[in-house]
Amino acid sequence: MLTRLPQRHYPSRPATEAAPDRRPHAVIIGAGFGGLAAAIRLGARGYRVTILENLDQPGGRARVFRQDGFTFDAGPTIVTAPFLFEELWALCGRRMQDDIRLTPLDPFYRLYFDDGTTLDCSGDDAAMRDRVAALAPGDVEGYAAFLRRAEAIYRVGFEQLAHVPFGSLRDMLRALPGMARLRADRSVHALAARHVRDERLRTALSFHPLFIGGNPFAVTAIYALVIHLERAHGVHFAQGGTGALVAGLLSLAKGQGARIRYGAQVREITTASGRATGVMLASGERIGAEIVVSNADAAHTYGTLLPSVTRRRWSDRKLARARHSMSVVVWYFGTRRRYESVPHHAIQFGPRYRGLIEDIFEAKRLSADFSLYLHRPTATDPSLAPDGCDAFYALVPVPNLQGGLDWAAEAEPFRRRIQARLEATLLPGLGEALVTSRLMTPRDFERELLSAHGAAFGLEPRLLQSAWFRPHNRSEEVERLFLVGAGTHPGAGLPGVLSSARILDTVVPHATELA
Repeated sequence: MLTRLPQRHYPSRPATEAAPDRRPHAVIIGAGFGGLAAAIRLGARGYRVTILENLDQPGGRARVFRQDGFTFDAGPTIVTAPFLFEELWALCGRRMQDDIRLTPLDPFYRLYFDDGTTLDCSGDDAAMRDRVAALAPGDVEGYAAFLRRAEAIYRVGFEQLAHVPFGSLRDMLRALPGMARLRADRSVHALAARHVRDERLRTALSFHPLFIGGNPFAVTAIYALVIHLERAHGVHFAQGGTGALVAGLLSLAKGQGARIRYGAQVREITTASGRATGVMLASGERIGAEIVVSNADAAHTYGTLLPSVTRRRWSDRKLARARHSMSVVVWYFGTRRRYESVPHHAIQFGPRYRGLIEDIFEAKRLSADFSLYLHRPTATDPSLAPDGCDAFYALVPVPNLQGGLDWAAEAEPFRRRIQARLEATLLPGLGEALVTSRLMTPRDFERELLSAHGAAFGLEPRLLQSAWFRPHNRSEEVERLFLVGAGTHPGAGLPGVLSSARILDTVVPHATELA
């Protein structure tokens, strides 16, 4: 199991007029999962916490859209490491199951290949062996060997390294032997290809890095751990949607005395003598703090929020050379009918795999073909739509804005292509059934989430942009500045983001040390 960090409980002391709150102040930039988890962990370590959120609601990429009686989770939809959430409830002396109901999904998701075959993926070993035998009978043993390898990678890559700060080169050197044994230099797809021959099965075993913005043909094989993470802990859905988890975390933080301000755009992290001293808002208001935690995009943190700091490692030149993840187009829509044959999670692959990935990550061009992830939350929670209706979102990986695409012109034609593809396959009669629609493009990631180049997942998780090579959780540039979220170690995805906040228990001084 994941090594547990020492946890101590400290009584909350919310500010009152009679007893001013004199705890050291921590300012958190951003109320995404990383920022909310950081608020709870810092509250438990004795800090007075203020969360500053640029948007009009919490969640960041996980905010919620509500329109025409439908509820849409804007971003993450899959919960694969419930224990990381349970830890946060435990830090507040509460039980997660009293506030949140997680429903395990079986299958985790259904894969639709372009030749018309499908594969239901689950944690049932016997069922999966039978399904693989039906799909690719010559690859059953290779599939089993891949799973064993994925488990070994998980034991090191997640259990041993996900909570390590990698704040010094020494940390990296200690991890190198284990990473070498796991062949971290090999890509996830190369690892799959070494074990199985069927191209559909290679795709099924290697697409997971796309969930965190990675190119399956380029990211380190360490990300194969995701397959074992799913199998070990299941794939879950929070009743009420991912937004219920956001609301639950915010309630925990407020219960510790944390304050949250919406529409509070941070213009600058203020510093003195190389140390963070607080922030200045776009309004000109200054807020002092003993420590600052940024849950903003790492490139935005360094490239925009530290204008008066001479940066040694994350200079403008270094940021310009960095590789950013792909982006996505997400179409949220509701139908006046239900599609009972469509599972909660469906992944529909196009006719090309490697070529499409190269178009997205390398050529940065919009291809004629595409693959998509279709989320149907009303398969598990009908309350997210009016009676007799279904809520969906279709997510399509696309190039980030470095490709120069004009999304003002491309958005609606591309949405129509998504609709036509779904209507011809999984959702017949979709056009007549549509009752509500909303679209998010890479330009929205740039404008609303302040994500560099509209990248949906921050820096691309290549080997030389992972672990020590990634922006550190304790800033290399400014003392008492800390980073959480997708852009820092260990990376994107809910387990990675929550683990980044967990690292604060190691690198942030206890409040009593600053009092």
